[in-house]
Amino acid sequence: MEPSKKDKIRALLKSIETGDTGPVAVVNEAKYIQHNPQTHEGSEGLAVLFKRLSLTSPRVNIVRAFEDGDFVFAHTEYDFAKRNIGFEVFRFEDGQAVEHWDNIQCRQGPNAAGHSMVDGPTEAEDHVLTEANRTLVRSFVETVLVGGEMERMADYLAKDYTEYNPRMCGLVDLRAALESSHETGKAIDYQRVHRVLAEGSFVLCVSEGIAKGKHSAFYDLFRVMDGRIVEHWDTTEKVALKAEWKNDNGKF
Repeated sequence: MEPSKKDKIRALLKSIETGDTGPVAVVNEAKYIQHNPQTHEGSEGLAVLFKRLSLTSPRVNIVRAFEDGDFVFAHTEYDFAKRNIGFEVFRFEDGQAVEHWDNIQCRQGPNAAGHSMVDGPTEAEDHVLTEANRTLVRSFVETVLVGGEMERMADYLAKDYTEYNPRMCGLVDLRAALESSHETGKAIDYQRVHRVLAEGSFVLCVSEGIAKGKHSAFYDLFRVMDGRIVEHWDTTEKVALKAEWKNDNGKF
């Protein structure tokens, strides 16, 4: 049986650790578009790059991986001398990966509730509700996070909502961070939604805005059950200044 797209991406990401050159075949390097602004495009083949990285004794753990049509999105943890948490997004065309985005943050925490940035369920459920869950999450992000309608939070979040952000542990902390961003210009300020990917109960939203006064990318992963958001994971990464970009494709 042909491996699924997400299994191919799991193997590709794991090959950073192992140095195995086989999984790199999933990438069409002739068409590959790299959206990590700090990664050169076309200067070094992925097989060579991954082989070189493997010599540094990296550790790669693919915590969650999901598939949405031509897209695969994965929640990962890396140890390349320092521990990072990331989200990786790949777009497929004719059976190969042709485009890549990511968002990486230093691992922090656990938060005050004892949750790490990667704890919790890993398998998607309720696949028949994929589109309903995508719509719910998009509405939440556009209404509450971007629009600042704090009074609408209860329309979207479950009473037993669990937060995995290392600086928050529940609804009170979440609301405080969002209210400060909209009222005082501090903390976080969501400004634009770029993409919403979903498989069953898991939905990833890619957004742009300001964090601590810096142009930033927000990747938010939500788990939805019974029409409510029950869990949330995220990474926030500063977008490099354009003068520092190593390719011209843009972060988003």
